[in-house]
Formats: sequence, structure tokens, C-alpha cells
Amino acid sequence: MNILLTGCNGQVGFELQRTLGGQGTLHARDHAGCDLSKPDALRQAIRDTKPSIIVNAAAYTSVDKAESERELAHAINGQALAIMGEEALRLDALLVHYSTDYVFDGTKAAPYVEEDAPNPRSVYGASKLAGELALRASGAKHVILRTSWVVGAHGGNFAKTILRLAEQREELKVVADQYGAPTSAALIAQITEKIGRAHV
Repeated sequence: MNILLTGCNGQVGFELQRTLGGQGTLHARDHAGCDLSKPDALRQAIRDTKPSIIVNAAAYTSVDKAESERELAHAINGQALAIMGEEALRLDALLVHYSTDYVFDGTKAAPYVEEDAPNPRSVYGASKLAGELALRASGAKHVILRTSWVVGAHGGNFAKTILRLAEQREELKVVADQYGAPTSAALIAQITEKIGRAHV
């Protein structure tokens, strides 16, 4: 079985390389090997590998920068999912995709659940929601996992930043009005591996 993994150098992609390798032939692609902003290159990467499972761990993740790079964020997080969905449907492949809590507006006083209506307040959130909608509309077999505050041993994240700053400063100033659920990249990879096994 062929598995195509995009975004293999990110926090989740790094862990996925460890969990997915035993399921078949893993084609792990970084940005250079599968640029989601280039539709033709993306299609070609999928057609070359002919995967049974596509795991999309690639994304445009710079929340603040997305406000000034709207087109790029939507190309990677939105339009690329339409292409992936089309190709997955053609191959009868399963597509596992990671979305975000940023599809919600953050005003709910309780934890969000899958049935809550999305209402993104940022370009990043809107681009990720566009990807979810495009994937659903494609008709491909898919699983969408919404993650939040991803932390892992590989790559940068909020927890590592705080630990680094705590060593350098006597006092830290951080926002105190945000709530989230830190999610382990390793746990995301383990769940994805189980989804893949259930598909076989």
C-alpha cells in the first residue's frame, strides 16, 4: 500500500513518519517535494505515488502573516484541498486532513464540538474552513481532525517558546484571555495510524 504524506517536516509530519512507515510504502514529502500552492505539482505528486491513503499534514500556519498573504493562505489551506479531494476520489483513496480550532470564533463559553457552526475571525481560520468545505464537496473518502495548540518534540510551538523565555527572563508577559486544548503531535500521529489501519 502506498501512503502519501505531505508536510513531513512539520511537528505532526515528523511524528507521522514514525507511525505510518509500518503500514506500507511511505512517500514523505516536504514543501519542496509537494508544494500545495502549485496545483499542477500537487496533482503530479499524487498521480506519481498513486496512494491508497493521503495524509495532509502540510498547511499555511502563520496566523498573523495570513492577514497580508490572503491568496497564499487560501491556495495552500483551501484550494489545495479541492485538488487533493478530486485526486483521492479518482484513486478511491482515503484522505486524512488536519484542520484547526480557528474555524470557530472563540466566543463560546464551553468547549467546541463538531456540530458547532464555524465562524472564523481570521484569514487563517477562513482558509482552513475553505479547505474543510472543499474536501467535503469533493466526494472523496475523508477524515478531518481539528487540532489546537499542537505541541511536540520537533519544530517550534508555544510550549517551547515559553520554556526558552523562562530561562532568559525573570518575568513573562502573555495574554490571559485565551483558552485552548494543547494537543500532542505524537498523539495526532497515533490516531492517524489507527485511522489508516481501519481503512485497510
